[in-house]
Amino acid sequence: MSISRIAKSLLVSAAFTMAAVAAQAEGIGASLLTQQHPFYNELAKAITEEAKAKNVKLEISIANQDLNKQLADIEDFIVKGVDVIIMSPVDSKGALAAVKRAEAAGIKVITVDVPVEGTQVASYIGTDNYAGGVKAGELMAEQLGGKGNVAIIDYPLVQSVVNRVNGFKEAIAKFPDIKIVSIQTGITRAEALAVAQNMLQANPDIAGIFGFGDDAALAAAVAVKSAGLTGKVKVIGFDGMPEAIAAVDNDPDMVGVIQQFPDQMGKLAVDSAVKLVAGETVPADQPIVPGVYVKK
Repeated sequence: MSISRIAKSLLVSAAFTMAAVAAQAEGIGASLLTQQHPFYNELAKAITEEAKAKNVKLEISIANQDLNKQLADIEDFIVKGVDVIIMSPVDSKGALAAVKRAEAAGIKVITVDVPVEGTQVASYIGTDNYAGGVKAGELMAEQLGGKGNVAIIDYPLVQSVVNRVNGFKEAIAKFPDIKIVSIQTGITRAEALAVAQNMLQANPDIAGIFGFGDDAALAAAVAVKSAGLTGKVKVIGFDGMPEAIAAVDNDPDMVGVIQQFPDQMGKLAVDSAVKLVAGETVPADQPIVPGVYVKK
């Protein structure tokens, strides 16, 4: 073989090698909202286990409810050239710029639990939060016998919570003798406790409290007891974390929890990422039907 032919052969071989490297998955970057909540710990565990099962490289970053940190983490994933970013946005609107940056770099984005407003990502995987909110409202109406004043502990920056609250309001609207007398924001358990105490002080006739998440509901149950209202206020949560399930079984004020399934979400997110890397399409919306847990 002549030197020119050898050179051409080496060039062809190098081209095939480069193409093969380019075709290999660079892995998944996962940016999760927090590690201070059992739901997200279960989600992280499921993502990790499924990535290992699929033999996919994975890097997880935790935003800890700090939008600026999440934006920096996403930028880091973009620089590293991951194939897919799985994210649970800290702020549904604030995360839009990061998503646009990733998409401009040719990186597919999958959102889990919390959607991003203003764009259509490759797929959104999460609880059907609106349906869950409706179930919470229906359960509240049942517990109150169709009448009474209720309050909501909210987290309006997150679209999934907005959907829950809207579903709750829609269900309650069907019962003219039930009135929503207070809606206040209480993101952390400490904030939710203070909010619930304020609500009960300003509206001592409140008969029910819907917490956007289990932390908020558990805080509300503590506030009910500290106000001397045990047995008089029905509290409903949303998540299904073990502490809340135990409270429903043992605490007279916690009457129910809308259950999410983070293990299913995490597995589905990784499976969808693998399909996207392989050039397959996945549904734009992949809702997980929530459950309802009440006293045994």
